[in-house]
Amino acid sequence: MKIGFITLGCDKNTVDSERYLAQLGDRGAQRTDDLSQADVIIINTCGFIDAAKQESIEAIVDAGRYKIDGVCQAVVAVGCMVERHKAELMIELPEVDLFLGASEMDRLVPALEERGVIGDPAVEHPGVRVYAGDLPHVRYLKVSEGCDHGCAFCAIPLMRGKHRSFARDEIVREAQLLELQGALEVNLVAQDLAHYGRDRRDDIRLPELLESLLAETSVPWFRLLYLYSTGMTPRFLETLAREPRIVKYLDMPIQHASDAVLMRMRRPERARTIRERLARVRELIPEIAIRTTCIVVFPGETAADFAVLLEFLEEAQFDRVGAFTYSAQEGTRAHALTDDVPESLKRERLERLTELQRSITGERYERHVGRTVRVLVDRAGSAGVPAEARAPWQADDIDGLVRIDAPLAASRFADVRIDCVEDDYDFRATLVGRVDVVPAARRSRALPVTATTIGSYGR
Repeated sequence: MKIGFITLGCDKNTVDSERYLAQLGDRGAQRTDDLSQADVIIINTCGFIDAAKQESIEAIVDAGRYKIDGVCQAVVAVGCMVERHKAELMIELPEVDLFLGASEMDRLVPALEERGVIGDPAVEHPGVRVYAGDLPHVRYLKVSEGCDHGCAFCAIPLMRGKHRSFARDEIVREAQLLELQGALEVNLVAQDLAHYGRDRRDDIRLPELLESLLAETSVPWFRLLYLYSTGMTPRFLETLAREPRIVKYLDMPIQHASDAVLMRMRRPERARTIRERLARVRELIPEIAIRTTCIVVFPGETAADFAVLLEFLEEAQFDRVGAFTYSAQEGTRAHALTDDVPESLKRERLERLTELQRSITGERYERHVGRTVRVLVDRAGSAGVPAEARAPWQADDIDGLVRIDAPLAASRFADVRIDCVEDDYDFRATLVGRVDVVPAARRSRALPVTATTIGSYGR
């Protein structure tokens, strides 16, 4: 059986897709990128904002056409959007044979078995995560599920449930197995990494988890994606500053900088506390790159509120900012607020913020010119085709590239000199030296690969 898989949304969905593929691989299924040859097409949906929902629906409709134009026997929709809107989707999308929400991962294989689409287990050790992307050396490791923050605009708790941290030993074992599969960069992901461990009774928090991952693996780069500033304790910051294998990069969402808007958003931070934590981080780690996200035109945002946000961005000097306009989500506290700002004004404010941040990012990136840095080569280069790599300040798929005119192999590190900034967010660099930095102490001992240790704990 051939499986076509479409993953939409965040990196947490990427991890879920790999686990789905692992379960199906246990039944002898093979992944294909050619949907016309897929016996089953699975769409892992996103329901965070309206644009993401629309993208998910379009992907489902497109997949349904392969029942006529291809060999597809079943279309399956899974994930966050299904978790929130299953009943109405079942009515509106008759081309879908099976709907499973984010909380129903265990049901995929049994449901397909009932339909006679897949057969008996085909391998001895089930549960090995099957890589679902095109960069096998860059992997994502989810350390918790759900969220307790209760931001007024966010439907994540409605789709993913309350926050629950996974056990440290299980996370470490999965990291070891990702390393054995060739991971050189492991991105830790959660709804809020800084919240890790607060629901457990073993006194293991994010610093202790990081120390265990460093001690029990040889992965060269660990990157931390999505931490609220309120959880950046002195112990965490000391660990980040001290450990060279933790990339000096933070993804720290602020969403806004006007206290009035932050209060209506039910965010735990205020402008003063964000400012203080930024100062502390940069005092301890001057070279750190910090990315954030902002919501433009949340209900009640005045021109003065928006001006405060722009002024704060100029002051804070984030390396990158991801911004999007507010989108009301049914079931959230903000859904009851009046969203009466015209779309034209929303677009205007988003464009103003984007243009301001483009200039800030340009200035921040110019400081790298002339430096020699170690980069991770994602895609090979050859005669006339530059290699594509990323520096420590560039997260996969969101922060641009470093292009190097040299015949470099992928999945390797190299030292380069940054020559210039090009295309706003990319760099051109010259090769200084190849570096065979691979996990030096790859585990030679046999690691038991089971569904419990690698494929199931995240459910």
